[in-house]
Amino acid sequence: MRDGGPAKAADAAKGVAPALLALRGLAARFGDATVLTDISLEVSEGEFVAIVGASGCGKSTLFNLIAGLIAPAAGSIRLAGADIAGSPGHVGYMHQKDLLLPWRTVAGNIVLGAALTRGVRAADRAEAAALAARYGLGEYLHHYPHALSGGMRQRVALLRTLAAHREVMLLDEPFGALDSQTRLAMQRFLLEVWARERRTVLFVTHDVDEAIFLADRVVVLRPRPGRIGEILPVPLARPRELAVLTSAEFIALKRRILELLYAPAGSAR
Repeated sequence: MRDGGPAKAADAAKGVAPALLALRGLAARFGDATVLTDISLEVSEGEFVAIVGASGCGKSTLFNLIAGLIAPAAGSIRLAGADIAGSPGHVGYMHQKDLLLPWRTVAGNIVLGAALTRGVRAADRAEAAALAARYGLGEYLHHYPHALSGGMRQRVALLRTLAAHREVMLLDEPFGALDSQTRLAMQRFLLEVWARERRTVLFVTHDVDEAIFLADRVVVLRPRPGRIGEILPVPLARPRELAVLTSAEFIALKRRILELLYAPAGSAR
């Protein structure tokens, strides 16, 4: 991990875990329209943060900013102390569509990041095989995407993101197109992968239940322009079992998030 400099040293001296990813006063504009404003968020190493909000509130724009695909109109984005605003390649990014290349096998898709940058090495192929075996895709390593179910394709896409070896993974509604049973299975699969690999995850979703089930904290974005309405800790023990979906704590948190999402404009708090 890169050196965060004096700020990181000061946090360590105070016994505070420094933020791996820090967004400060972030804003985005398209022409005269302000899409996001005053986004400030700190994410610790190994944390799982879910982001929810209505359509058009700027969730995907926020991810594009963090990924360096667009430059912010204002504010800063720092990863382990380094300024990454407008600079791509520092984070892993998984979209709702799996974007698997149909002419590449499961193994070939997992090592795609290496293929597009420095070239695939024997170690990359070995890692792809190990990841596939570890997460239930070992027997499909030489299959092509057309032979896989929707859930299996998303597993491959997630392993491809893991194989990129980025400290932060952005997952943009990766299970949104799946049926409810497959989606729940994939949520549990993601928690298994996250618990084992301990990557830092930012996860965009429209599904409030999904956000609560997966995350350590839920960030609620308010629209027009997109801004943080509230950041809510999830007081549910890990590992998460299905029983938490009907617990009093889960239902109370869901009620609060829905209140924030559907509050009239100007009354986010």
